Amino acid sequence: MSTVRPMPSETGILDFLKICNSFCPEDAVSASIEQQRAWYDALCARFDRPLPEGLMYVDGMVMRVPIRRYRPRLVETSTVLLYLHGGGFVVGSLESHHAICAEIAEFVGAELVSVDYRLAPEHRWPTQSEDCFSVLKHLLSAVGSKVVIIGDSAGANLAAGLAVRAAQDDLAGISGQVLIYPALGGDLQKGSYVEMAEAPGLTTSDVAYYRDLLRAPLNHPVAEPLHATITKDIAPAFISVAHFDPLRDDGRAYASKLAEAGVEVWFREEPQMVHAWLRARHMSKGAAAGFNAVCAAVRLFAYR
Repeated sequence: MSTVRPMPSETGILDFLKICNSFCPEDAVSASIEQQRAWYDALCARFDRPLPEGLMYVDGMVMRVPIRRYRPRLVETSTVLLYLHGGGFVVGSLESHHAICAEIAEFVGAELVSVDYRLAPEHRWPTQSEDCFSVLKHLLSAVGSKVVIIGDSAGANLAAGLAVRAAQDDLAGISGQVLIYPALGGDLQKGSYVEMAEAPGLTTSDVAYYRDLLRAPLNHPVAEPLHATITKDIAPAFISVAHFDPLRDDGRAYASKLAEAGVEVWFREEPQMVHAWLRARHMSKGAAAGFNAVCAAVRLFAYR
């Protein structure tokens, strides 16, 4: 019995999907890791944008982890933004989210550090989390330092995990966590994983594939924050999900869990968006509105 594939109706996001499909076949995960990364790099380059005028960036190392530091022309806060890129823990790099990071830094008026954490399957969990945690601790090591953690998809999983771990370790200084279509360890047999199993951009079988490559322990509080014991000490959160995304209910459920624990949380669902809509921010009205909301949330946390 055939099923109708869930699809948005907004023209801008449909055009975005057409471009994505011209770079990456829908069964991309069946190709070699090298081919997947080549397709993803080409796709990201297609949506690259000129950087804001006057913004500077430099590559470096923090605790042996490659990073890229962005500094807008006008820095208005000492809070540092920490960005963790998406890509299923398998693809992505400092280049893949280059313009996104630059635009967030410019909007907020803050320095931003992007992390080039090691990827699966060459490096299994917890390598990715440890790389990011090392950079976070370094940024918080200065007296009075504050950090806003931001991540999309797999990067949002890492961001949420860092916030959980920081609360467990009584590590102070995280003023907020911004999670964009996060993967948080939900049940693949329930909710949006079933309803949006064949959604464009990311399918439930893709999620299962990435989980298998990462080999993170099931129900681990840092690897799968939906299973963490949440206390009110965890950093306040802004969570944005896409309606047409199997990961949607992970964000919904996590927002509810944070609220029930007394954590300050904002939740936003983009009704016409698909997974990875960040790249459509300059061609889709819905994505532009979603990106503006993300940047506003980062700015709110950064200026506390």
